[in-house]
Amino acid sequence: MRTAVILAISAMALFAIATPVFAANSTNKTLDNLQSAFNGESNAHARYLAFAQKADQEGYGPVASLFRAAARAEEVHANNHAVVIKKMGGTPTAKIETPVVKTTKENLEAAIKGETYERDVMYPDFLKVARAEKNTDAIETFNYAKMAETEHARLYTEALAKLPTLKGAAITYYVCSVCGYTATKLDFTKCPSCFSHKEKYEKVS
Repeated sequence: MRTAVILAISAMALFAIATPVFAANSTNKTLDNLQSAFNGESNAHARYLAFAQKADQEGYGPVASLFRAAARAEEVHANNHAVVIKKMGGTPTAKIETPVVKTTKENLEAAIKGETYERDVMYPDFLKVARAEKNTDAIETFNYAKMAETEHARLYTEALAKLPTLKGAAITYYVCSVCGYTATKLDFTKCPSCFSHKEKYEKVS
């Protein structure tokens, strides 16, 4: 009887020790993912602004506008990620690298590759972890970014396909200041991604 009691107490002690370690590791994984996303979005913001400058130099005004709109969206994503990081007790940290700028055609190809990776691999993986950990704040900010990146990939692909026709002046895009969703026109009342009123959209050209 005494041996059984000792074993039961030992098992309870082991459970008490193991459970906090599991929770801490789980939380750190989401925090690590948020930090990675914050760094990625911060660098994308800088990269797209550099791409926009190159597009202007080459006379592709509409493409420059698209890059600037996407840059603003990435800034929104980074800010959203930062809020959750701070809420979890972390400090948002980004290492901004010098953007590699080539021709506008090559820059569009690089942008498509980056947005596609975030849409198909990075954010789905991050969302899987956040859902497993029931971190609703992380789920929301990752979903917002994933939705916007999906649209960016489409817009970049479309621009690349008709690049020869995109010489000329800048055009206007609209970026949701809440979730970063990017649109060519405001033909809706509520944001397709976060459902905020269209008044939350900013003009970028």
